[in-house]
Amino acid sequence: MKQKIALILSFVVLATTAIAQKTGSLIGIHFNALDIKTPQVWKDDSGPKTLSGLREQDFGFSLSYWHGLASHIDLSVKATLMFHDYAGLDRNEYTSKTNQTGVELEPALNAYLFNSDFLFNPFITAGIGIGSYTGKFGAYVPTGLGLQANFNSETYVKFQAQYRFTLTKDALLDNLFYSLGVAQRISGEKKPKVIPPPPPPVVLDRDGDGIVDSLDKCPDVAGLAALQGCPDRDGDGIADADDKCPDVAGLAKYQGCPIPDTDGDGVNDEEDKCINEKGLARYQGCPIPDTDKDGVNDEEDKCPNRPGPASNQGCPEISKEVIEKINFAAKNIFFATGSAKLLPKSFSSLNQVAALLAADETLMITISGHTDNTGKPDKNQTLSEARANAVKQYLVSKGVADSRATTAGYGDTKPIADNKTAAGRAKNRRTEMTVRNY
Repeated sequence: MKQKIALILSFVVLATTAIAQKTGSLIGIHFNALDIKTPQVWKDDSGPKTLSGLREQDFGFSLSYWHGLASHIDLSVKATLMFHDYAGLDRNEYTSKTNQTGVELEPALNAYLFNSDFLFNPFITAGIGIGSYTGKFGAYVPTGLGLQANFNSETYVKFQAQYRFTLTKDALLDNLFYSLGVAQRISGEKKPKVIPPPPPPVVLDRDGDGIVDSLDKCPDVAGLAALQGCPDRDGDGIADADDKCPDVAGLAKYQGCPIPDTDGDGVNDEEDKCINEKGLARYQGCPIPDTDKDGVNDEEDKCPNRPGPASNQGCPEISKEVIEKINFAAKNIFFATGSAKLLPKSFSSLNQVAALLAADETLMITISGHTDNTGKPDKNQTLSEARANAVKQYLVSKGVADSRATTAGYGDTKPIADNKTAAGRAKNRRTEMTVRNY
């Protein structure tokens, strides 16, 4: 017993020494609950493992002192007064029969998960305690968990749940101990005294630009250190005295002026390949080119490598003779009634069209089919498309490239005559061919 008490006293002395070496302290008051019964019931293998209710526990109070040892560790010392029938231990009873008191002193170390600035901070605790219990002295080892709530780093709410291992079973049994309390800061970290620096020496700076007059080339005008105290209004790195364009940022090679744009086309001369002729940036300052020199620039010219008038998109005009021959051929294309099958009497006209296209490979042709309004519109539409495609396939079979002919069907939507008469309907049943070279 004497060795245990000596060990406890040594721990307290070490704790007190640690307090003297650190700063930042709290004092607190706590409400406690003592559960003697639960550990004893759990040790009894024959009974159910349950926790005691509040009515089976005893209560008391503690005063505490907390002191920070490091950012995550502090030392606590608690003085506790508990009300419990400690004498009942001799009768192997765990519940209070009479109100007796136990007085305890408990130093402990607490290790926190976070530093003290966090709002909620869980921690673990371990220490050693001594107490007087109805005339008997005892010792125990408290271990457990806790949770700290921080309010403005001044007030802290602390909850602890401990299992306390007894070192003196004749005075105190193993027990569960619960504590809820409030701790208030009474001191903080001492800040080192800051010695103010000596006043700076007095120097002359007439223009107040931070550059002393002895080093300032423009001592009466505020300027920049990079320019030895001289101003630069346009911020181009050239002092105003040497800048021919002091209000417009420029380059040293142009004496502080911007890169010139001789033709005024928005492309500066260093990037302009046509300095004396207005152009566009995408052509490096030159005008839009006209490759075939026909007066229609390449961006608008559908035939940039073949000269032609603007009226034909810059492409050569197709001769009137060719247009007339194709129009004549279109009027002599015939199909079987209600069918897309070409009649043999159409072949001669279509052969002439194929020959014209073979003679000038720049020509392309658009073939459109039309019907009268006899029958259902959807069937007329399908028929007109099929007839236009039949003409195209015939021309392809005669050597015309597929890509040079396009087709379209319009059904009965574009009549050129009155569908009320047989003659009008005959005119509306037609195939049209339009030749172009772009």
